[in-house]
Amino acid sequence: MSTTPCKLNLGDGSVAFSFTPSAARDLQNAITQFMQSLKAATQTSGSGRPSLQKPMEYQFTGEVFLEVFCNPNIYASPFAAKVLITLRDERIRLTTEAELTRLIDDLNEYLDQAG
Repeated sequence: MSTTPCKLNLGDGSVAFSFTPSAARDLQNAITQFMQSLKAATQTSGSGRPSLQKPMEYQFTGEVFLEVFCNPNIYASPFAAKVLITLRDERIRLTTEAELTRLIDDLNEYLDQAG
């Protein structure tokens, strides 16, 4: 178990919590697959409409519960996408929105620090 807290930068502040490197890699993999869905959602099908894609739903349960959700069908590009983040334990619940690209940067930074 990593002792390095994971810090996520949000629009109006940041939050740090206990997270494992393996869980961070799982979230990275989910985001990679999701980015492919976002790119596919921006391409049009034969009818001229973008093809509908499934949302990303990631959950981690450890010392805290973390859920990351994003619907690829409402964003024009992966760089415009925002994710809904829910972080809770038995005493507090935080639900907020963050930029997908910022989440990716924060995960990369965490994994660099946690090794």
